[in-house]
Amino acid sequence: MHETTTSRKKTLVSRLLLIFGLTILLCAEGYFAFRLHGLSEQQEEIKTEYSNINNITFGLFSVEQWRDKVSGIVEHQIRDFSLSPKQKKELRKEVEQTVIALIDKAEALVNKPKKTLGGKIKKFAIKTFVNTDKIRAQAPEFAEKILAKVDNRGNKNHLSRMAMSKFDSLQRAEYLDSTVAATKKATDKVFEKYRVSSTDQLNKVLISTLGRIKTATYSYSFAMLGCIAIVLSLWWIFRKRVDLHATLFIMSLMFAFILLAVGLTASMIEVDARIQTLDFMLLGEHVTFKNQVLFFQSKSILDVVSVLLGQTAIDSVLVGVLILIFSILFPVMKLSATGIHLLSGKRIAENRVIKYFAFQSGKWSMADVIVIAILMVYIGLNGLLESQLRSLNIKSADLTVITTNNTALQPGFIIFISFVLYGLILSTILKFISPHDCD
Repeated sequence: MHETTTSRKKTLVSRLLLIFGLTILLCAEGYFAFRLHGLSEQQEEIKTEYSNINNITFGLFSVEQWRDKVSGIVEHQIRDFSLSPKQKKELRKEVEQTVIALIDKAEALVNKPKKTLGGKIKKFAIKTFVNTDKIRAQAPEFAEKILAKVDNRGNKNHLSRMAMSKFDSLQRAEYLDSTVAATKKATDKVFEKYRVSSTDQLNKVLISTLGRIKTATYSYSFAMLGCIAIVLSLWWIFRKRVDLHATLFIMSLMFAFILLAVGLTASMIEVDARIQTLDFMLLGEHVTFKNQVLFFQSKSILDVVSVLLGQTAIDSVLVGVLILIFSILFPVMKLSATGIHLLSGKRIAENRVIKYFAFQSGKWSMADVIVIAILMVYIGLNGLLESQLRSLNIKSADLTVITTNNTALQPGFIIFISFVLYGLILSTILKFISPHDCD
C-alpha cells in the first residue's frame, strides 16, 4: 500500500514537472509564433508599399518620371553646350555664307525693276547711301558676334529657362489628372509614414527594414522548430513511461495547434518579378530606371481562401470552400478528436465521429496536398518567370535591360509543412499509446 502511494506521488510529481516544463516551452513557442505572425504581416505590408512605389506604372510608364529625367538632360545639354575650335571654324564659315547670301538676296530685291514712283525713290536712295560691298566685307565680323552670342553663358541660361518652362507647364498640367493626383497623395502619405522626402530615401529605409525582418522571421521559425524537436525528443526519453504518455500527448497537441495557426496565417509564397535595371542613351546621356516592379503578390493559405470565396465565379468559390473544409477545418477536427479520444472514456473515445476524425480523416485532409501543390506552383511559376524574364534581358552599347525574379517560399511554408509532418508523427504515436480500440 505504501509503495503504491509513493508510486502515485512520484507519478503526480513527474506529471506536474512535465506540465510545468512543457508549459514554459509552450509559452516560448507561442511567443515565437506571435512574433513570426506579426513580422510576416509587417513584411507583406512593407513589400506591398515598396512594390506600389516602385511599380512600373509609376516609373517606366510614368509621364512624370520621363519629364523629370528628360528635363534634366535638356537643361544639362543646353547649359553645358560648347563648341570645339573645329566646330567654331565651320560654324563661322556657315554664318558668313548665310550673311552674304542674305545681302545678295536683299540687293537682288532692291535692283528689281520698280513700277511705282515710291518704289523708284526707295531704290535710288538705297543705291546712293548703302554700300553693299562694304557690308559684305563685314560678314566675318557679324559671324564672330553671332558665335559670341551663342556661346554666352547668360544666353545659355536664358535658353535653358525657356526650354524648362515647357516642362514646368507639363508639371502643372499633371494635377489636372485625378489619377496622378491620387497617386501623388498616396506616395506623400507613405513618405510621411517613414519620414522621408524621396523615393530613393524610402527605398533605402524599406530595404534595410526588410533585411532585418527576414533575418528575424527565419530566426523565429527555426526557434519554433527547435521547440517541436524538444517535444519529440521527450517522447523518446519517456517512451517507457506509460503514465506520462497522455499528459505528453495533450501538451504535444497544443504545440500542433500553434504550428497550424501560424502555417495558415503567415505568408507561404511570394511572387516578385521586376526589371532590376533599364539603361539607354538619350541625347548622349544615360537614362536609367531601377527596380521597376512588374508584379508582386504575397499570400497565406487563409488569404487564398478569402480571395477565392470573394469571387463571383461559382468554380472559384467551390475551390475556396474545398480548401477551407479539407485543409483548415479537417486538421483542426483531427487534432481535437485525437485529444478527446485519448482523454475520454471508452464510450466517447470509440464514438464513430471521434474515431473517424482521429484515425481516418487523414486520407481526406488536404494539408499535405496543399504543401505539395504550393511547392509545385513555386517550382513551375519560378521556372516560367525565369524563362520569360530572361527573354527580356538585353545588353548592348545603347540599351541595357536586366530583369530579376525574387519569387520565393516564405517561413509560413516551413511552418505549415512542419505541422503536416508533426501531425503524422502524433497520429502514429496515438496508435501506440491509445488505451482504446483504434480500428
